[in-house]
Amino acid sequence: MDAIIYCRVSTDKKTQETSLQRQQEELKKLAHLHHLNVKKVVMEKASGYDVDREGILDVLHTMKEEKISVLLIQDETRLGRGNARIALLHAFHKENATIYTISHQGQLQLSESDSMVLDIISLVEEHQRKLHNAKIKRGMKRAVKNGYRPQQNLKNQGVNSGREKKEAPIEEIVRLRHNGLTFAEISVTLKGFGYNISKATVHRRYQEYQESAQSLDKTKEI
Repeated sequence: MDAIIYCRVSTDKKTQETSLQRQQEELKKLAHLHHLNVKKVVMEKASGYDVDREGILDVLHTMKEEKISVLLIQDETRLGRGNARIALLHAFHKENATIYTISHQGQLQLSESDSMVLDIISLVEEHQRKLHNAKIKRGMKRAVKNGYRPQQNLKNQGVNSGREKKEAPIEEIVRLRHNGLTFAEISVTLKGFGYNISKATVHRRYQEYQESAQSLDKTKEI
């Protein structure tokens, strides 16, 4: 199997250079012991409490793009500390990555509390997906019931279908609003048809429409 080596120290002190080199050497031996093919070595100097570290983000990106399934680290604290550690463990778990550590001389063995936390996070994410899908379904049903016909009103169906649409037709926002939908419901309804538009954006577009209509009325009066 292919693997990535990740080494980290928390400071820029010159004494830490030897620590990085030592981690790399020991992890290469661990890879050899388990017949792993090291495709990349990432070393960085950064706090373990930060999630947005250039090195660890590079590791995640490379593993996903190159379908690499094994991460080699000295111990789980090299991955991160505090909440950052849990967040990164979850991120690698979602990528179906196996983590090997020197401290375990093989696969990382999570504590019972860590396993429980990761299970809870996965469960919450699953329920969030279900809730989001239910909101989209509800919004679409309500829109159609109130006369919304996407096959007639949304232009260019199937064109660039693999891309998210950045704009939503203002006439559809106005139509849905006049049919009694809330801005949140309009947002999830349009997302269901491929328009990536937030509730705040829907609200802003509708306000701009109203302001424009009022300006036009004043002009007619003059």
